This record gives sequence, C-alpha cells and structure tokens, in this order.
Amino acid sequence: MRKRLQVFVSSTYSDLLEERQAAVSAILKAGHIPAGMELFTAGDDSQMETIKRWIDESDVYMLILGGRYGSIEKTSGLSYTELEYNYAIELGKPVFAVVIEEKSLEQRVRERGMAVLERDKPAELKRFREIVLSRISSFFAHANDIRLATYETLHDFEKRKQFVGWVHGSEVPNVSELNARIEELESENNGLREASSGEQVRRNTEDDDFPQLAEDLLHEMVSVPDQLREDGLIPPTLPIASTFWSQRKPLIKGVDNAYNATKMAMFLFDSILPSLTIFGLAESEKVAGVQWRRYALTKRGVRLLNYFRTHPELRDRAMAPLQEYYDAADARLAQG
Repeated sequence: MRKRLQVFVSSTYSDLLEERQAAVSAILKAGHIPAGMELFTAGDDSQMETIKRWIDESDVYMLILGGRYGSIEKTSGLSYTELEYNYAIELGKPVFAVVIEEKSLEQRVRERGMAVLERDKPAELKRFREIVLSRISSFFAHANDIRLATYETLHDFEKRKQFVGWVHGSEVPNVSELNARIEELESENNGLREASSGEQVRRNTEDDDFPQLAEDLLHEMVSVPDQLREDGLIPPTLPIASTFWSQRKPLIKGVDNAYNATKMAMFLFDSILPSLTIFGLAESEKVAGVQWRRYALTKRGVRLLNYFRTHPELRDRAMAPLQEYYDAADARLAQG
C-alpha cells in the first residue's frame, strides 16, 4: 500500500499564483495531496483555527516566500503566512521552504510593478525571511525551480521520514476476499497473461510524468569541471538532459568510481547520477569485494531515454548546448 502525503502549501496569494500552481502540480504528479487555505478571506476570526486543523492533518508543510509579507492577523500582529509557518514548526511537522532570489524579485518589480513588493511591513518580511532561511530551504527564480525542489524534497522525505499518510480504501486488504481471490486465481490458466498486462498498465502510469520530467531535466543546470572543457567548446554549465542523452551508452552500461575511472566517468558519478537517482532514473549499488560503488540506470531511466529517442525535438534541445563541440569533432574527423 503506497501512502500519499498531504502537503500544506502556504504563501501569499495574488503575487504567487503561478508558483503555487507549480507546487500543486508537482505534488500531484508525485502522487501526493496538496492542501492550502488561499480561498479564505483575510480577517475572518475563525480562519486561523481552520488553518490549524488543516496543518494538523497534513504530513508536510511547504512555504513559498516571495516579496510580500501577507495579510495581518489582528491579535498577534503577524501575517497569516508567518503564523502558519510557526504553527507547523511547533507541531514538529517536516517543513521545507522555497524563497525567491533577490535578483528575481527585482526583475518582477520591473515587470509587474510595486504590487509584488512589500511596502507596508518590509522590516517584518526581512525578519521572517531570515528565520525561514535558517531552516531547510532553497531559492527559486522561476516556477520550474519550485517544481524541481518539490519533487526532490518529497522524494527525500519519503525515504527519511515516517509519515501517517493517506491510503485509498480500495487498497486496504480484506483477508476473506484475498483468500477467495487466491482460490480463483489457482483455477485460471491465463494468470501469466493477466500479470503481464497489469505490469504494462503500471509502467504506463509510472511514465505519465515523462513530458514534465524531460522539461525539468532540460532546465536543471549542472557545472562542468574545467578538465572536461580544455578545448573551450563545452559550456561551463549544461542541462542535465544534455549529459543524460549524450552519455546514454555509459549510463546504461553502468558507471563506477574506481581508481582508474575516467574524468567523464567521475563527472557522471558525482554530478549527474545522484540527480537522476532522485527521479528514480538511476540507482547506486555496492559491488562485493571492491572499495568502489557503481551507478546504473533503472528500467524507468532506460524508458526515459527511449522517450527522448522518440521525441526528436527533445533530443535537439538537449544537444543544442553541445553543438559547437560536436561540429568541431566532425570537422577534425573530416580532416583525417
């Protein structure tokens, strides 16, 4: 039975509509349940108590902090956003936050005007921002940054935290029904065929997020070591998707960190494969009798490569940053 986590998403509202939608979309695509109180009107005396009940029932608290402090609760003088954050901390809920970059906020002011900037209580916003950044948090410039941070953090929480979570009623086993089903299956000759069909349905469902996952890998950048840029034709940073596609053969075969590993192998091992592991595209294993470890793509990772193979526009976007390097290589081959 797979537990679905309820994630309470907290933020100011009108200035962060796109960012909230990105978080909600990522939570849903990860198979979890988003919750939030943006539809409640500020100043409602019962609002905070209702919010507390929702946070009580949630497994994870997520904060998106932009350039606004938010509506003020009259009794405490604090914004509802800060009160929600403080309450989640008091409960000991797993909390993570994404905070807007200063440069990105300045750009928003130029594009959208002063409505995205806190003018009434800038000192309170600065204080709250410092509190948030003292705990688990990351920065964002665009909605894609929030989507990726949500994927990564929820995946990490699933591995490290013990949650109550939610389980669909249909997934709770009934012993008598299971026994009857076992007897029924024993009399069927087509069991293997049904199992194979069920596996294909499950696989198709797991791969429904490939379009968004491909976009995330195209936007997530990784630094390239200087020793791999000796000819100056490879950019200092590349999308993960560029290396994922261009180095698909060694990724499928497996990459280790043995003492004689190549520079490219160590780059894949240290910088690319850990990120792919977060999305279930790769896995690490300890090889018996040796001191080094090995990464290899999972079946899901191989299926994503096939997804790139069948979508030429994705391949072209992935390879565009490396085009100068490959053009130069082709020229050297042509010259003998």
